[in-house]
Amino acid sequence: MRVDARGLTFEVRAGGPPDGEPVLLLHGFPQHSGEWDDVVPALHAAGLRTYALDQRGYSPGARPEAVPAYRIPELVADVVAVLDVLGLDAVHLVGHDWGAVVAWAVAAGHPERVRTLTAVSVPHPAAMAHALRTDTQQKARSSYMALFRMPGKAEKVLLALNATALRKMLGGVGDASRVDRYADPMREPGALTAALNWYRAMSGSDLAGVGPVGVPTTYVWSDRDVAIGRAAADACAANVTGDYRFVPLSGVTHWIPDAAPGPLAEAILARAGGTAGAVPVEDAS
Repeated sequence: MRVDARGLTFEVRAGGPPDGEPVLLLHGFPQHSGEWDDVVPALHAAGLRTYALDQRGYSPGARPEAVPAYRIPELVADVVAVLDVLGLDAVHLVGHDWGAVVAWAVAAGHPERVRTLTAVSVPHPAAMAHALRTDTQQKARSSYMALFRMPGKAEKVLLALNATALRKMLGGVGDASRVDRYADPMREPGALTAALNWYRAMSGSDLAGVGPVGVPTTYVWSDRDVAIGRAAADACAANVTGDYRFVPLSGVTHWIPDAAPGPLAEAILARAGGTAGAVPVEDAS
């Protein structure tokens, strides 16, 4: 379906029982709402209604040119506006990668709209900032962002030779057809630039503006994530004041929705109240 909000048109994939409790799913870079396709069947079977949003820059009708249009407050405002149009007062919110950043910010700034939060791969922005200050390995893991913030050069590097670098980056999502599923849309005119504008608009002040999260929260992290190390994952708990669970997945890459959809669905359901205790969890200490 298409949702018109804030003068933009967003693509939304809806599914599951129409009367089920709503779940809003936010994808990461450089993917789209299709990354949830292997996760949502279990959520639907548990009676939940899902809405997977193609966010700003990824929906062709929501692709402004100005870099500041991709700041975190704008991305958060999109989510709230889409919820308003869909008539959803509050949702179980799930976000992966950049979608997790947005989800953390929505939960912190608009807790009345969030029943529960499941953040996948990327921890609370303050935890990430802490790790970048104190952990040399995290600094190395995040060094790719310097390229992504270079207009023109990043596009050239990632799209050269049939998007070889972009496809290599996506290697952990699965077979070649799954890589193509995400890489091909990024080759459309303006698509990769819009996606990279999330990095270019990122600022320390916006990240620091994401306060503690008080809603019931689960953070799912994988130990083969090349972008997010254990130091950042462990720092996450200090930024959640509500009930908190840490779910580490062993042997799984950064691309958790693609690589481990079953365990991820179980973690979402355990947090949303569908199958409590189905996943090994580590409570915050």
